[in-house]
Amino acid sequence: MELSRPAFAAEPPREPIAVCGIECQRVLPEPSLADLEQRLSYETVREDGTRSVTEVSLLGHYNTSMPSFPSQLAGSTHRRQKRQVYGTDSRFVIADKQYTTSYPFSTTVKVSTGCSGILLSPRHVLTAAHCIHDGQDYLKSAKKLRVGILKLRTRRGTGRRGGQGKGRRRKAEGDTAEGKGGRRRGRKNRSRRSTEDKQPSFRWTRVKQTRIPKGWFRNVSQEVAVDYDYALLELKRPQKQKYMDLGVVRSIKGLPAGRIHFSGFDDDRPNQLVYRFCSVSDESSDLLYQHCDAQPGSSGSGVYIRLKEPGKKKWRRKIVAVFSGHQWVDVNGEQQDYNVAVRITPLKYAQICHWINGDSSVCQNQVKVSATARARKEDGDGKMESGLAG
Repeated sequence: MELSRPAFAAEPPREPIAVCGIECQRVLPEPSLADLEQRLSYETVREDGTRSVTEVSLLGHYNTSMPSFPSQLAGSTHRRQKRQVYGTDSRFVIADKQYTTSYPFSTTVKVSTGCSGILLSPRHVLTAAHCIHDGQDYLKSAKKLRVGILKLRTRRGTGRRGGQGKGRRRKAEGDTAEGKGGRRRGRKNRSRRSTEDKQPSFRWTRVKQTRIPKGWFRNVSQEVAVDYDYALLELKRPQKQKYMDLGVVRSIKGLPAGRIHFSGFDDDRPNQLVYRFCSVSDESSDLLYQHCDAQPGSSGSGVYIRLKEPGKKKWRRKIVAVFSGHQWVDVNGEQQDYNVAVRITPLKYAQICHWINGDSSVCQNQVKVSATARARKEDGDGKMESGLAG
């Protein structure tokens, strides 16, 4: 159904918003099928400003259950001061250009609204919904949305043929000036340009359309809006570098060390890629609480886990959450602040898969295969591979 064009009048929030966190959500009733369908219905905004809403019907083919976990925060009454860095700053700046432009760091992108994101396919970027929409309207800066990807620039530039032609012209000019030292000067200049141009820089591409679940809108799910703080951006041009797959995991704490990883473009490190990892403090079916050091700008980063597959040496990585950022949450009736990530549940996985592929049957099969594999692993050794989708 087509809607009126958005106003694009919202400003990004300056302070963390208060949300109904793990403790608060435990006292809420289980959502009905109608509630889930309303929250998973989504809005699409296109590059030209046109907007539509798509209603979702759940067919009952997906495994929607996620385990509930006992909270480790229930007995805590210590009130934290507002901060995003806890104790010693444990973030790493990825300065080596060979790393910033190589997998997995090359999957991290910068969103023009000031957030981060991660490549899910050659044309799709996963980020946080609040980077695009404040729950009531789209941000002013989201009107002409772009995504920046760090790439090495060479003297050939973006046009391969044009670069080769320019090189030939410079060589011919150097030959005619050989007696006056023209070739030597030309060679020196080319060397200087090549050194300077090979530093990574952002290549920006326009966003064709944006999809946001209605669960993020305040008039739809006030208490659990943070559970739907994710959005998918479809790019106008496909990207050539490797992307990271989406996954579902039953429990982060069930993994070795219970660690999560993510990279982003934190505001206090301008144009630098920042990586961090940490253990999860608490988890529910939809949220992860953690103390990974982060600053504004890293919101929207893809939170992933690393797994070692039996008999293989390489790490396997799966995106299991989206970093929402620094949030105020209810713990024992008090507002405390934590760094929060929104988990990819089976239903969210199916929704995002459908957004990417446009074919719900593909996503149903992937979730079914995942559920079968998970059951088989749990009946066996129950190792860290269990619970992964894809």
